[in-house]
Amino acid sequence: MINSSKDSSDINRQSRIAQRVKDLLLESGNCAQTCFAILCEEHNLEGSQILKALTPFPGIALRGETCGAVTGALMALGLVYGREDLADRKGYIGSLPSARRFCAQFETENGSTACGAILQEKTGRTFDLADRVGALEYVQSGGPEVCAAIVANAVEMASEGIKRKRKTAIVVVA
Repeated sequence: MINSSKDSSDINRQSRIAQRVKDLLLESGNCAQTCFAILCEEHNLEGSQILKALTPFPGIALRGETCGAVTGALMALGLVYGREDLADRKGYIGSLPSARRFCAQFETENGSTACGAILQEKTGRTFDLADRVGALEYVQSGGPEVCAAIVANAVEMASEGIKRKRKTAIVVVA
């Protein structure tokens, strides 16, 4: 019975996150900022300057390159796992497993980490999102809904990495 309650709680949380992602993505039009903002909300991370810096990151400046959900999630993971001192080589190396795990899982679930390739896989075509006509075609084809699902999934994947780090920190301190 406890497991079913936990499963129900997880489903409710995932549903709430998916709706929040959809609403924020519709409002902002920016997958990188949406992913990062939701992760900051969910895990009490501070990153207002990073949120601003992520403005040109959807598909790396709408060029069909790295998906903004990937960059937004990696920024959040960096806040949790990253180093503050550039000379901290151990901190640098220690940050990589969570990022690599996230990227591998994202690629497995979406076929790529590249925006253009993902859209090709999920919608059957690519779009020139920097072009007004291409952007309209993207919207008409259901692209925003496809991307909202991808961002929500990226939030879930990155959240698992953040929880893993926080569980480890609790165990070490206890």
